[in-house]
Amino acid sequence: MRQPLGWCHAAAVTDDPLAPLLGLPGVPEAVDASRAAVDRLLKERVLQTRRREVRAEALRRAALATTALDDGSASPSVVASPGALRMLREVRAMSQVWGRAPLQALARLHTLAAAGTVPDDELGRPRDDPATSARLTQLSATVTTSQAPGVVVAAVVHGELLALAPFDAANGLVARAAGRLVLVQRGVDPDALTVPEEGLLRLGLDRYRQAAAAFAAGTSAGVAEWVTLVAASLQGGAAIGRQICAELP
Repeated sequence: MRQPLGWCHAAAVTDDPLAPLLGLPGVPEAVDASRAAVDRLLKERVLQTRRREVRAEALRRAALATTALDDGSASPSVVASPGALRMLREVRAMSQVWGRAPLQALARLHTLAAAGTVPDDELGRPRDDPATSARLTQLSATVTTSQAPGVVVAAVVHGELLALAPFDAANGLVARAAGRLVLVQRGVDPDALTVPEEGLLRLGLDRYRQAAAAFAAGTSAGVAEWVTLVAASLQGGAAIGRQICAELP
């Protein structure tokens, strides 16, 4: 994973390459706001007895939203892609794998997302070129050792996978699912009750694309724009989770 320009000097004085992101304008405030929003969701009384129902509805809406983002739609899809549903249903189960072997988890995510759309021998297999392999290896090493907040790590994983596009298909689905997987594994949203995918849709498809391109450019301002957007999508996704709680019959 290349270091955006704004990280280079700060990274020289820390072993954690993600630590300098907390010094970027707006990032600490956005991370704190997103965590506070998730904490409010987790305090909903209905979760004491109906957590499973809330999670099922959150994942249903997440699948619709991530499908829409993949299709370039400005609103949730009427029908979620089978791959999105398969992936999201396994995210919680894969959290322990992610903690020790992120690349194995990514391969599983891609297998679930792309089954039926690419040849079987391409499932779970990134492009076979040195640059892709090196960046995936560095991303894996970074996310397994970084002590940065889970929201920041999720943003970097999501953005890096979008920028790298390591697979021949379903890169957007995999990138967003990997970001969600980080939130589960890092204990930010351990039961996958938020809907950050729909949060992204509500922020706007054009804004999402622009921020992803800004992150890929690697400037300090671009990285800050991306991380704050991802944090805002989580904040919105937590509000959607609370809405689900309120609307249960």
